[in-house]
Amino acid sequence: MNNIKVLGIDLAKDVFQLHGTDAKGNRVLTKRLSRVKLIEYMANVTPCLVGIEACGGAHYWARVFEAYGHNVKMMSPQFVKPYVKSNKNDARDAEAIAEAVTRPNMRFVPKKTMQQQDVLLLHRARELAMKQRTAHSNQIRGLLAEYGIVVAKGLSHLNELPEILENEEQKLSLTSKEIFLQLYEQLKTYAKQVKYYENKIHSHAATDPRCVAVQEVEGVGPITASAIVATIGDANAFKNGREASAWLGLVPKQHSSGNKVVLGSITKRGDRYVRKLLVHGARTVVKNCDNKTDRKNQWVADKKLRCGYNKAAVALANKNARVIWALLATGECYRKAVPIKAQVA
Repeated sequence: MNNIKVLGIDLAKDVFQLHGTDAKGNRVLTKRLSRVKLIEYMANVTPCLVGIEACGGAHYWARVFEAYGHNVKMMSPQFVKPYVKSNKNDARDAEAIAEAVTRPNMRFVPKKTMQQQDVLLLHRARELAMKQRTAHSNQIRGLLAEYGIVVAKGLSHLNELPEILENEEQKLSLTSKEIFLQLYEQLKTYAKQVKYYENKIHSHAATDPRCVAVQEVEGVGPITASAIVATIGDANAFKNGREASAWLGLVPKQHSSGNKVVLGSITKRGDRYVRKLLVHGARTVVKNCDNKTDRKNQWVADKKLRCGYNKAAVALANKNARVIWALLATGECYRKAVPIKAQVA
């Protein structure tokens, strides 16, 4: 085991495939291990370069392997795929990972700490509770419609459900009233969960200095700040703001050849959740930019006039992502744009 210099591991839930090579790239190991056996093996093997794909559980395994002294590199599966030879199986996947991790120009995925994952867990739990709340409210509306009851749009109107059920004009049976009240109690439970997670996120955003600094950017609130800070982690993992923005999928697709440069819609790569928060936050700025006189809002207004509302929102989200990277990388405070009249004065 001492001659293993590079180890490619195809991660899974139960059985893991390993492919090891020596300093010359020759295969010296091919092995399948269970979860328990994998931990024992990695604890005893000489520290080496370990390559894994950025998939479910990858950040956990990266921390485990690094605790044993290994140099762990994570890669996007799309960058590993070109190195898979012939038909796909676990052994060839592990071999491809071992090959890809040694490439000098390979792009690696930053590893997340447990603290980052804890914050992102709050966001994922909030998203789940919101989806369950929406699905449950739609189910209640559909069931009410079967009894000829139509409730106005919006979750707030469902809070009037007990009064609606007690309305004598509805002529509901005792059984249906009891079931609808049970469904209403479940809806309140989902609403309480959403509120709980949001309070936790706001509390974190108010105490983390980086989140506080990021919230100074127009269109960035506590939820967006908490999510993007936890997602990016160490901003120095990116060379510049454009690289961070490209990592979030906010830069245009390019399909160019020769002297012809063709730019399309944004790539939509990376974290969909953070990208969504940035775009939604930018929409509020685009909506209210017309009556403001500072350079940034005038830039947004001009972009909206030339490209339309949606493209202006995406362009501002792209700009905000770069600004946020600069704040995290340098530790500087955000300097808000000053109205042009004040500058002249």
